[in-house]
Amino acid sequence: MTLLERHKAILELLREVGNVDVGDLSQRLQVSAVTIRKDLDMLEEKNLLYRIHGGAVLSDPYIATRKVSEKEKLHPEVKRRIGQEAVELLAPQDALIIASGTTVQAFARCIPNMKMTVITSGMNVAMELLDKPDIEIIQLGGIIRHSSASVVSEYAINMLGNFTCSKLFLGVDGIDPEYGLSTTHLQEACLNRAMIGAATKTIVLADSSKFGRRGFSKICDMGDIDQVITDSGVPHKMLKIMEEQGIKVTVVPSPEE
Repeated sequence: MTLLERHKAILELLREVGNVDVGDLSQRLQVSAVTIRKDLDMLEEKNLLYRIHGGAVLSDPYIATRKVSEKEKLHPEVKRRIGQEAVELLAPQDALIIASGTTVQAFARCIPNMKMTVITSGMNVAMELLDKPDIEIIQLGGIIRHSSASVVSEYAINMLGNFTCSKLFLGVDGIDPEYGLSTTHLQEACLNRAMIGAATKTIVLADSSKFGRRGFSKICDMGDIDQVITDSGVPHKMLKIMEEQGIKVTVVPSPEE
């Protein structure tokens, strides 16, 4: 196999599974681990992948903070489909926690007017529910993050200590099978952990672009969540890992399907 053929095979595998391991590539392509590391370094220099310890991923896994106005424009149809699927989990008289983010905002937009209570840190989530009079909204208090239109701080965490809810719908910035769930903001990660503690069941709503990514602040391990609703762009390998960890995974079709 020539250099170009190896590079093509590496990139095709990366697009298929999201990450590659030096040892696995060495066996697949029948070359030494030293050769594979050189191949990965060359591909990284061309900005075709991102090197990590022991292998590579398709793009830089570390997430920079983006404004909510920018995030809203990313994958809106996928987020709408995820939101519609999440609505199927609701029941009358539910007591929910809805965290912050544009995917959970899309979910809030899909919720019909029904008798329930919603506790939220997201100001944009609360605004989506204002015209639904049967939904009682409890807005957590604290310092407003301009970039996410959400509140953080000990005030919000202390408020959550007074509630026990049936379900938490959580948006995240990154999902990595080894690192767990993460966000770009330390205080938001602390608040998210408190939300998990206040809910009987944790459901993560995340489009496929969040997988294989890592934010600055870890929220929790994968074993701390119960269900993930995502789209069909997630590599099959990651779906299998989550299912093996006992996480229920619901996949909605991507718009092009």
